[in-house]
Amino acid sequence: MTFVLAQWLVTTFAVISLVHVYWALGGQWAAVAAVPQIPVEGGGPKLRPAFKPRGWMTFLVAAALLVIALLVCLRVGWWLPAVHHSALQWVISAIALLMFARAIGDSNLVGFFKEVKGSRFARLDTWVYSPLCLVLGAGLLAVAWV
Repeated sequence: MTFVLAQWLVTTFAVISLVHVYWALGGQWAAVAAVPQIPVEGGGPKLRPAFKPRGWMTFLVAAALLVIALLVCLRVGWWLPAVHHSALQWVISAIALLMFARAIGDSNLVGFFKEVKGSRFARLDTWVYSPLCLVLGAGLLAVAWV
């Protein structure tokens, strides 16, 4: 079962990485739902992106997600020889903790306990992104320690 879980994790991280590469290259599909939005100063129902992601930073995120997929491959021996060193367990566990922290959020823009609500991003974050981070974190812990 751990191997099947690892395959799902690797596939999920690889797909999310490819989406980030698409955005880094200028793709616009779903980009509005990928960045937290904040109210425009001066009141009103208008929202604006909280930040403008730069291409190189988006590539960096894509690379990090791909590295996570490769670490899982190393742990279970999928495409690469399995590595059972305790350092790899702890690195994957630390990444799992980061996933849990992302799900909990920064108390302002992302996570289950965010304050800024009502935007498309906020709804997707509550129902898709944060739950996915919880599942990914739990899966990473399972792969690291089972």
